[in-house]
Amino acid sequence: MRHILLLGGTTEASALATALAAQGERATLSYAGRTENPRAQAIPTRVGGFGGVDGLADYLTREGVTHLVDATHPFAARISANAIAAAERAGVKLLALTRSEWVDGPGDRWTRVADTEQAVAALGSGPARVFLALGRQTIGDFASAPQHFYLLRFVDAAAPPALPYHHLVVDRGPFTLAGERALLRDHRIEVVVAKNAGGSGARAKLDAARELGLPVVMIDRPFIPPRPQVSSVAAVLEWLDHGVVRGV
Repeated sequence: MRHILLLGGTTEASALATALAAQGERATLSYAGRTENPRAQAIPTRVGGFGGVDGLADYLTREGVTHLVDATHPFAARISANAIAAAERAGVKLLALTRSEWVDGPGDRWTRVADTEQAVAALGSGPARVFLALGRQTIGDFASAPQHFYLLRFVDAAAPPALPYHHLVVDRGPFTLAGERALLRDHRIEVVVAKNAGGSGARAKLDAARELGLPVVMIDRPFIPPRPQVSSVAAVLEWLDHGVVRGV
């Protein structure tokens, strides 16, 4: 019987976990452990890292994993690279379940940057009211620009970040266009900083920014080595049953 290890933490990972449970698959969902209260899942879960490539390869072999599905966040470049190397070392089949990137369109005012350091620079020296739609891992990089007001939104309460002038909202998506529009207006936001995570659950803030004429500093995805990938749960299930990858 095949054993599937699902590297998760995304909405897509949860949807795949539900589908695997419905099919009676032997599967385990692994969280990195960055969210204090992750949502309950339809399959057994584990929390925490593996100890790099060596640790993940050992786990795959020890647990008899036959298929590894990487459905982590598009910016989780390290674990994705580790998954590629560990799967090759352990002789395990690998597939990534990814979201298509967001693309700017008419009315959007995007400035694309490579990383958070460039995002900080793009905000400029004058004070601004900034919505940092990034999650908590990279918030500290903006401490070098303390002149701005920062609106933060995390899925759970956390220790106050090292930003002298900020407001924290605790909320969990998916978010609506009306809600995002109200959030930006209520906090008098002047610029949005976002990672190009893709997907529909977090798109509303970009649509709201376009409606309000607000500029967006968009951080491009990090480099991840080439790997087979798809963009739907159905495509993952087809790969599991037939070994077919029909693309993103």
